[in-house]
Amino acid sequence: MRIRRGDLVQILTGDDAGKEPRKVLQVLPVKGKVLVEGVNRVYKHVKRGHPKSPQGGRLSREMPVDISNVALYCMACGRGVRVGLKHIKDGSKIRFCKRCNVILGTVSPPKARYVVNPS
Repeated sequence: MRIRRGDLVQILTGDDAGKEPRKVLQVLPVKGKVLVEGVNRVYKHVKRGHPKSPQGGRLSREMPVDISNVALYCMACGRGVRVGLKHIKDGSKIRFCKRCNVILGTVSPPKARYVVNPS
């Protein structure tokens, strides 16, 4: 998966499409979904005596969104973009914006066999 917890994403479809970028709270890779802050909010009706709400009522909470409906937000482009992965010379893997080639973070650390010793 190219989206991680803590990333800023742009919502592509649904009621929240086109709004400002939101933060990813949780990634559910088995289901192919992400939980995004303030997106896809639903009401859960809770009976009286529940630990979270002793008086009962309606709790508002976020539900997961399919990962195909979000795009990683690139600060340089100012919009949601497609993401690519590539290896660099030291053996580490990075994410990059396919539109402007800006590095969006590392996926794996450098590999020892690629590091050149000065001696």
